[in-house]
Amino acid sequence: MARPSDMTLEDLERYAPQVEAIVEEIREGSPLHRSLRRHPRDGKGMFSKTQLLHIYRWDCQRHQRRTDPEVMSVLQMKPVRTVSGVAPVTVLTKPWPCPGQCVFCPTDVRMPKSYLHDEPGAMRAEQYGFDPFEQTSSRISQLEGNGHAVEKVELLVLGGTWSSYPRSYQEQFIKRCFDAMNRHPAEDLSQAQLRNETAARRNVGLVLETRPDHLDPEEIRWLRFLGATKIQMGAQSLDDRVLSLNRRGHSVEQTRAAMRLLRAAGFKLVLHWMPNLMGATVESDRRDFRRLFEDPALCPDELKIYSTQLLPNAELYEFYERGEYLPYSDEDLLQLVLDCKIAVPEYCRINRIYRDIPSTNVVAGCRMTNMRQFLDQRMRAENLHCRCIRCREVKSEPITHPRIVDRAYRCDTAQEHFLSFEEDDRLAGYLRLSLPRSPGRAGEIDLGMRELDGAALVREIHVHGPALRLHASGDGQSQHQGLGRRLLEEAEGRSRRAGYSRLAIIASVGTREYYRNRGYHLEGTYMVKDFS
Repeated sequence: MARPSDMTLEDLERYAPQVEAIVEEIREGSPLHRSLRRHPRDGKGMFSKTQLLHIYRWDCQRHQRRTDPEVMSVLQMKPVRTVSGVAPVTVLTKPWPCPGQCVFCPTDVRMPKSYLHDEPGAMRAEQYGFDPFEQTSSRISQLEGNGHAVEKVELLVLGGTWSSYPRSYQEQFIKRCFDAMNRHPAEDLSQAQLRNETAARRNVGLVLETRPDHLDPEEIRWLRFLGATKIQMGAQSLDDRVLSLNRRGHSVEQTRAAMRLLRAAGFKLVLHWMPNLMGATVESDRRDFRRLFEDPALCPDELKIYSTQLLPNAELYEFYERGEYLPYSDEDLLQLVLDCKIAVPEYCRINRIYRDIPSTNVVAGCRMTNMRQFLDQRMRAENLHCRCIRCREVKSEPITHPRIVDRAYRCDTAQEHFLSFEEDDRLAGYLRLSLPRSPGRAGEIDLGMRELDGAALVREIHVHGPALRLHASGDGQSQHQGLGRRLLEEAEGRSRRAGYSRLAIIASVGTREYYRNRGYHLEGTYMVKDFS
């Protein structure tokens, strides 16, 4: 077991009784800072949380006893990392030529397109030479070292346009990520996925990033072969004139077509939207944002709002120097984003509202890296409320009597049902049920997936609350209380009554065992239950 570099085995043995005393006081409800002062570290100051965690875990392992979840929650560092129920692990692909020529994207030859070398995630990736195994392993170790449960891993692959990389690189990259979760190298991706079905650290979500103009039925099948369950795409704008001015390289119709294909295949859908692009105005951006949810071909499940940032190594800077582009004022941008936040429907989650680019890189315009926190304070002061998923998540609060709520909305290829467990307007868990008009098809485009013929689709099941270890008791938290099972039963009943012959789930590799135990079988890349 790893231990802090300043501690020897003798230190662990010497400090174990003091840490045990601190643990007992935590169980009795004593504030941690008081216990730390009462039990200092032999004249060397107070124990750090990292030291406490390692000594406590070591002592539990030595005596063959389980760690106490209540104690671990107190000692855990940065609990927000896993408060949504999973452990997010982000990795970056290597630098690679991008097919796009967007004027707002920075160019750094050391990084994948649109990333800067001093962004936190990019710095970690560069440290490990963009090696997928090392990136995944180090992030898992870091989360575990901070006291987080890492049995349920959501893997987010960021970087350049994923679909533009050679497929041999894509397959090897994902395989090595699975090898890191499995802690054992496999011969190929299929073997790595099979091992992960019962591994100690299971993949419960695989997120890939691509462009709308790279998606067709063949690419959809390839993404499913890799194990992807969620796709991020840069829509950026829903105005063809703005897209053309910024040399985005795709049209609004291509974004709409890509969303239809992804929805028909059951993917979770994430769109990126950029206010303050060249040619846009504050009012045109307000209209543009509304179209995200008024256009039945779009209606994203998740959203990232990335206001355009003027960077010296982007072509947009040349337009700025000629007086052809002007960033919004801070007040105009903040009011615009606030108006967008309160307009988001309950079935959508706003993941981000600002890029993680250090403000020192921004030439002009908003440099507020804590925009979300500032807007939250402003909304509270003005008694305004955001209804997105993130703002309503139950987080670490206990739940007692959640009720099922059905929020239905129509897309142009399916009737969508956002089924959720809620208590006092707090969201404990949800399921996305899609009832296609033509199962297995998006309009007249056949996806070539026979397992989807006649099927209703479950595009996502997510139960909130702190990430718990596999098979652990929920003890009042949202997870492991049977909410996922009850949502699934509700989806099965609705699908039967709507006349579908089967239910197909776009299950992550690490969740297949969960669905097998509930009567599903693997068909193609989906977990399927026939209603006959």
